[in-house]
Parts: sequence; C-alpha cells; structure tokens
Amino acid sequence: MKQIILAAALTLAATAAQAQYTGTYGTGSNPNSHPVQGHVTSSGAYVAPYVATNPNSTQRDNYGATGNVNPYTGAVGHRNPRY
Repeated sequence: MKQIILAAALTLAATAAQAQYTGTYGTGSNPNSHPVQGHVTSSGAYVAPYVATNPNSTQRDNYGATGNVNPYTGAVGHRNPRY
C-alpha cells in the first residue's frame, strides 16, 4: 500500500513539474537572444544590462509579449504586440 501511495505521489509531482515547465516559456519565446550592455539614455536615465530576443519579423515571440515568460528573470510578458 505504501508503494502505491509513493508511486502516485511521484507521478503527481512529475506531472505538476512538466506542466510548470511547459508553461514557463508561454506561447513560444524566441530562443535566440543577445545581451544588451547597460547604458545612459539621452534623458540621463541609466538602463541596466539585460538580455533581449534577436530581431525578427514579429513581436509575438519577445519576452515581454503577452503569453511569454522571460527565462532569465521569470517576468511574465504583459505587452500586446503591435505586429
């Protein structure tokens, strides 16, 4: 009986872990990225270094787009893509 309960618990844990992994990258973040160095804007504001997706023909696969998650920070995307 203990073995059955243990097997059920392990199966449930594995299923939950798989579901979490599947949802981590949302609808499909662009797997190609590049680092951006920290810099000062023309208004004098400092922008810390970050990782961005490589440019392509869509904004739907950017880390900040709705349905995606930044794998480096865990931040959930909230912006609606313009194209």
